[in-house]
Amino acid sequence: MARPATIRLGVIGWPVAHSRSPAIHNAALDGVGLAHWRYQLLPVPPALLAETVAALPAVGFRGVNVTIPHKRPALALAKAATPRARAIGAANTLVFGEHGAEADNTDAPALIAQLPVEVPGAVVLVLGAGGSARAAAWALLDAGAAEVRIWNRTPERAAALAAELGGTPVRAAQPADILVNCTAAGLEEPQRSFVELPIQEQDVSSYGCVVDFVYGADETALVRAARARGIPATDGLELLVAQGALSFERFTGRPAPIEAMRAAAGAPVSSS
Repeated sequence: MARPATIRLGVIGWPVAHSRSPAIHNAALDGVGLAHWRYQLLPVPPALLAETVAALPAVGFRGVNVTIPHKRPALALAKAATPRARAIGAANTLVFGEHGAEADNTDAPALIAQLPVEVPGAVVLVLGAGGSARAAAWALLDAGAAEVRIWNRTPERAAALAAELGGTPVRAAQPADILVNCTAAGLEEPQRSFVELPIQEQDVSSYGCVVDFVYGADETALVRAARARGIPATDGLELLVAQGALSFERFTGRPAPIEAMRAAAGAPVSSS
C-alpha cells in the first residue's frame, strides 16, 4: 500500500528559530495518530511573505501559524477571515482550503482563557501596538475591561491602534489591574526585558496581574519579577500552548491533546 503523502503545517516568522511551535505541534500530531503530518519552521522575511504563502498549498501545506512581524500582512493575504480576525485586524493562523487561505486569530481567546484574574471592569495596560497587541486589546475590551490603555515607544502607533479598537493611548506606564506585554522586549534576551519596557522591576507591584507574550528557556525578567512579588503571572509558553491548541483544532479537525502540548513546550502540566 502506498504511503500517504506528508501533510505539512508550519510557523511563519522573521526571526522564528526560537519558536517551540514545531515541538508542540509535532507532539500533538503524534498524540492523535496523525503520523503522516509534520510541522516545521518557516523563516520568511517580509519581502517574501506574499509569494511564500501563495506557494505553500501546492507543496502540501494544510495551514500555518503566523508570528512577528507578519500578523497584519497575513490577514491581508487571506481570501476569507473569521469575524474575530477581521475585527482585530491581524491573523496568527492561516488554513488553506479550496478557495484560498482563511485567516483566524487564536491569540485573543487564548489570552482570555489563560488570565488568572477576572476581566470585566478591569483597567488594563497593553504594551505594544503590533499584531499581538491588537489581539490583546480587542480581546480584553470584548471581555468587558473598563479601560484598555495602550503604550508604544512610537506614540503615534499607540494612538492609531487605540482609535481603531477603542482603547486609550498613553505615553507612560501607569498602575493597572492587568499588565500585558506584547512587545518583543526580551525576545532575544528574556532576562533583560526591562531594558526596553517603560517600567522597571520595582514598578511591577503596581499591577494586579502580569502577562508576557514573550517566552524563552527561562522566565522572562517581567514574569520572574511578578512571581517573586506574589503577583499572578501568565507567561508566553502558556499562551503559546493555548493558542496553538486552538490552531491545531482548526488545522486537523481533531481535539488538541493539551497535556502533550504542554509537556513538549516545557510548560507546567495541569493537574486537572
